[in-house]
Amino acid sequence: MATIYSHSRLSSFENCPKQFEYRYVLKIPSESEGVEAFVGKRVHEVLERLYLFVGKGQIPGIEKVVDRYHKLWEETYDPERVRIVRENTPLAYYRKLGEDCLRGYYLRHYPFDESETLGVEKRVVFPLDDAGEYRMQGIIDRISRARDGAIEIHDYKTGARVPSQRILDQDRQLALYQLGLARTYGEDTEFRLVWHYVAKNRTCVSTRTKEDLAQLRTDTIARIDEIQAATEFPARKISLCGWCEYKSRCPLWATPEDLARIEAEEAAAQTAREEAEAVDDSQLSLL
Repeated sequence: MATIYSHSRLSSFENCPKQFEYRYVLKIPSESEGVEAFVGKRVHEVLERLYLFVGKGQIPGIEKVVDRYHKLWEETYDPERVRIVRENTPLAYYRKLGEDCLRGYYLRHYPFDESETLGVEKRVVFPLDDAGEYRMQGIIDRISRARDGAIEIHDYKTGARVPSQRILDQDRQLALYQLGLARTYGEDTEFRLVWHYVAKNRTCVSTRTKEDLAQLRTDTIARIDEIQAATEFPARKISLCGWCEYKSRCPLWATPEDLARIEAEEAAAQTAREEAEAVDDSQLSLL
């Protein structure tokens, strides 16, 4: 079966082929995550829940929304798994950041009647080509129909940096989602790509022409071909290395002793898997 790609999968290869290898080729489980990602997940979960209530005609008060966020934090926070990369930044700062994001978003959009919600956390799977050899997937934070009839693709961002309009007009992720949704709502439907930078309480919008989308198809297919043909996955130092879950095993960062230990652990794990498979095969032969 052909691999189904995603924006995250493509970006991982572009940022650091070694990370791509660890995550998607070797499928090494992540043992930790940055606190920023942890906060982002909690904010997304609360906003998903909020719009589900709004869809039922129920608008919870802001304090209930914030209380839900803190309950989710308590239920899911694991100090052994969640890493704080930025030195001298206390955990309380990040917890308050998530709360501030939600309060700002709530006050900006209340009573949430700017558009009709059509879906939240919606998974889309779609082909890039007529033969269906190049397939993409993604999870859309929220899909809505605006008052003017346009379909809006919403994405929540909890990061501190707000890109320039030029960068947003070149963004691949939401434009790919538009390709997928056009199969449902029609190629001639007006779409808007909407980013909510909740840490800065800003909303940014972009649109795509048919020519833009055609070029996006071509470029994405070319990138997939490049990935499929890759046989080596060199490590690359970038500004995001500190947040990478594989930094401890990366040849650019790990010590020779760490690498030797990791290789020994992986070899032992592989032996254990092979032995388990051998036992399963022997049991099947007895049936």
